[in-house]
Amino acid sequence: MADIERTLSIIKPDATAVPGAAGEILARFERAGLRIVAMKRIQLTEDLARGFYAVHKERPFYGELVAFMTSGPVVVSVLEGPNAIQAHRDLLGPTNSTEAPKGTIRGDFGTDIEKNATHGSDAPETAKVEISYFFNASEILAPVEALV
Repeated sequence: MADIERTLSIIKPDATAVPGAAGEILARFERAGLRIVAMKRIQLTEDLARGFYAVHKERPFYGELVAFMTSGPVVVSVLEGPNAIQAHRDLLGPTNSTEAPKGTIRGDFGTDIEKNATHGSDAPETAKVEISYFFNASEILAPVEALV
């Protein structure tokens, strides 16, 4: 049996600006067996974006990334399922949308390495930190195994 994991997903401003795109992306997650256990549509402030992307603070693209992520609303969600982190990343495709095949979310909705429609956690430790950045425990549904 595969491990049940949780991962953070962000539908970025470029995708939320396209009518129907956020809904289709969320539907793809669910069709792939990922359960949405928390979700909110928010406008990131500069402080929130800077804090979330602080790991990139010394990189030359940091300022542009913060500006992009605060340019419109985002949909932040917690996804749960068997091997959720890898399953989610497989759905997203490569970070650079120009290298992402059609049929992946970034291949279908992204345009480049920055405007790539989505963010996904890359490891269990990262997912835990990222999820707690946007959600407190009372905002997240109980794990599936707690429901049976």
